[in-house]
Amino acid sequence: MSRIKTHVKKGDQVEIIAGSHKGKRGTVLLVNAEKGKVTVEGGRPIIKATKATEADAGGLKTIDGAVHISNVKKVG
Repeated sequence: MSRIKTHVKKGDQVEIIAGSHKGKRGTVLLVNAEKGKVTVEGGRPIIKATKATEADAGGLKTIDGAVHISNVKKVG
């Protein structure tokens, strides 16, 4: 399996430079090089409905959504 080179890695400080969340800054939480996506902390919040389980009460949860890797710029 070959590694795909990306310009950002987990822990980097980045700014979103395109799209409806343009201008937001945050830390990279996850890089999916195969799909060309990165997850930025606080960059693209998504509200997700979850079912209740024994471990969790369920309800509406806010999670960080993925952004295309070409739409982020390393700032730090």
